[in-house]
Amino acid sequence: MRFEDLFEEVGGFGRFQLLMLLLLCFPRLILPMHFLLHNFLAAVPAHHCQLPDPGHQNLSQRDRLLQHIPQDSEGARSSCRIYIQPQLHLLSNSTFQANSSADVPCPRGWEYDYSQFTSTIVTEWDLVCEWRSLNQASSALFYVGVMFGSIIFGYLSDKFGRLPMLVVSLVSSSVLGMVTAFSTSFLMFAVMRSLCGVALTGIAIISITLCVEWIDLQHRTFAGIISSLAWSTGNILLALIAFSIRDWRWLLFSISAPCILFSALCWWIPESARWLLANGKTRLAQTYLTRCARMNRRKDFAPKISCEVLEAIHHPAPRAQHEKDRVLDKIITTDESCKQYSYWHLVKTPRMRRLTVCSGIVWFGTPFAYYGISLTITGFGLNMYLTQLVYGAIEVPAKLLSYLLLDRVGRRWCQAGFMILTGLLLLISIIIPTDLSIARSAIVILAKGFSEAAFTTAFLYTAEMYPTVVRQSGLGYTSFVGRLAASVAPVVKLLDEFWMHLPTVIFGTTIVLCGAIAFLLPETSNVRLPETIEDVEYQRHLAPTEPDAEEKPGISIEFLKLSEHSSCTT
Repeated sequence: MRFEDLFEEVGGFGRFQLLMLLLLCFPRLILPMHFLLHNFLAAVPAHHCQLPDPGHQNLSQRDRLLQHIPQDSEGARSSCRIYIQPQLHLLSNSTFQANSSADVPCPRGWEYDYSQFTSTIVTEWDLVCEWRSLNQASSALFYVGVMFGSIIFGYLSDKFGRLPMLVVSLVSSSVLGMVTAFSTSFLMFAVMRSLCGVALTGIAIISITLCVEWIDLQHRTFAGIISSLAWSTGNILLALIAFSIRDWRWLLFSISAPCILFSALCWWIPESARWLLANGKTRLAQTYLTRCARMNRRKDFAPKISCEVLEAIHHPAPRAQHEKDRVLDKIITTDESCKQYSYWHLVKTPRMRRLTVCSGIVWFGTPFAYYGISLTITGFGLNMYLTQLVYGAIEVPAKLLSYLLLDRVGRRWCQAGFMILTGLLLLISIIIPTDLSIARSAIVILAKGFSEAAFTTAFLYTAEMYPTVVRQSGLGYTSFVGRLAASVAPVVKLLDEFWMHLPTVIFGTTIVLCGAIAFLLPETSNVRLPETIEDVEYQRHLAPTEPDAEEKPGISIEFLKLSEHSSCTT
């Protein structure tokens, strides 16, 4: 018996799963607020070199700027240069002077326009001009933390369970986020923000795994979309919260503190029964399955599993007896030897190796373009808060489109198609004249929608491709690659100094090429989740039924033993 067969008895999608989905949506609201917070946390207000003391001169601010700050041929004032000597002659002639006196970098620091922001990390530590790269580095370091968090939480949640690591992630995210808000130096801010990124990753990868492992085959797409909609809601809320709170410290504090409250919700969130059975924790799996059956009003199944499984634990019956009634006897299959799985098993066998390489390439391209777009909310002729709001709002129809197509077209075609469309739209935006700001904005916003559809598909698709025994490790690995791409995206944006469209060309070309690799991945639509590595290697999970007599020769299979003293129990 497979886990999907068991779901038919306990209810694969009922009140139990709906409650779990709702509870897991709350912590996911926080994720986009942190992941895209750099747009507001490190916003660069209008600035110029600090002007010298006017002394006894009774000049307006405009005249002071005119005689001290250089202008280009279009009349735009420099943000990083100041005249060595005041240009008094410009007070009578405000046109561009080709023979103006030499200018130098700001010797006394900068003056900022505080009309839009009370404080950002830029104004706090003067991360402008020659220090501009530190601003982007703070964003890159956050995603480096997320990158390593993917590996750490991917391994730990496969070893110690999904639920304990989710609690650890929520509590540490809240504490580290609030400590970051009171940083006294840029170095402290960068380090604490990176550690916060490590902690936040657990929420991202564990919540999606719990959803997939508790939902039956027919409703996996729906559950994935609902979970992903929480991200979009958080994206929209970020624009509203950032509009209301203009000080970076209180903004960071306000989105970090709720994680402590959300950790209390884990009391009602179930551990993955798949993981429990795969790790020999049969008694606890029985508890959650009984709870699931009762909440889903499967009254016939609940007493059977609670009584018969306890009887089987204390007095194991021979396998030949009561084969039909022993509900948990043939759910999870394992190798002859009880293994401790690690990241090595992702590349140990041929099909797993191909899956790991191709999914890693796809996961590099998807976040690379997504964050390349998401971290650019200025320059399109719209207010930055409005741009963020529109970016979040466009994700909702994108997810609905994903829901309509994922089961009809298939995961593979959707993944490849969404990625390639994103890249093509980004490349098209380059050829649109800058004076057509509305047209450019529309194209980029549409690209943002398709990139989110690709991201939504990637989470669900990846969770379905990897077997239960290494599913969290697989998600940890792909998330690691994705966050590596996210950490590179802010650095690529610095290339606009050489050519303003160069970052867009790189983002668009990369996601198109990576999208083409998605065609090499297996299709998982309407397919049972693989439980073991052997399922992937011999594609046993693709068959509608799996009689023991049809097992591949040469593979020794041992069914899960219902003994609390089993050597597989961890």
